[in-house]
Amino acid sequence: MPEFPIRKIAVLTEEILHDKGTPPATPRRRGAAMAVVKNPFAGRFHADILPAMEDLKPLGLMLSDRLIDALGGDISAIDGYGKGGIVGTDGELEHAALWHAPGGYGMRERLGDAKAIVPSAKKVGALGARLDVPIGHINAAYVRSHFDAMEIGLSDAPYPDEILFCLVMACGPRIHARVAGLAADDVKGEDGLR
Repeated sequence: MPEFPIRKIAVLTEEILHDKGTPPATPRRRGAAMAVVKNPFAGRFHADILPAMEDLKPLGLMLSDRLIDALGGDISAIDGYGKGGIVGTDGELEHAALWHAPGGYGMRERLGDAKAIVPSAKKVGALGARLDVPIGHINAAYVRSHFDAMEIGLSDAPYPDEILFCLVMACGPRIHARVAGLAADDVKGEDGLR
């Protein structure tokens, strides 16, 4: 059983008060919860890494809980999400892919079984690497007003033998979203698309 000892956890929140135009009645909030963990696969190729997904499930739930708390604790206000990972240079891109199920299902479980696929990004990078984590609506992938990204990263991570795993959540659409598409109020939430 692989272990992923945590070196560091960071939670960042933003409150977007306006974006050029008239400020909205309610500011947009978004946040990221990051964990920097030891990569048990760093340094050499491991053919069978799939069982490690199970070991990461508690981390997905913990980061989801911390992020929900940081955004005010009201899960009904959270309607956007995304996930990502930055693998240190002694690892490989596939090590960040281990986060797909633990990160995605952790958020879905805590947000009430959200239907839409959790957008994702990953890369291999050195200390201070940054990643644009895509954000989409939690119940319908076609809601354009929620297409966004949040840049994440930490100045001291990841070391070559580490992985930075990240979850992102948002409350509300982009400020002044006005490019049509499916409206959030019209989501049926049956298939994760519409």
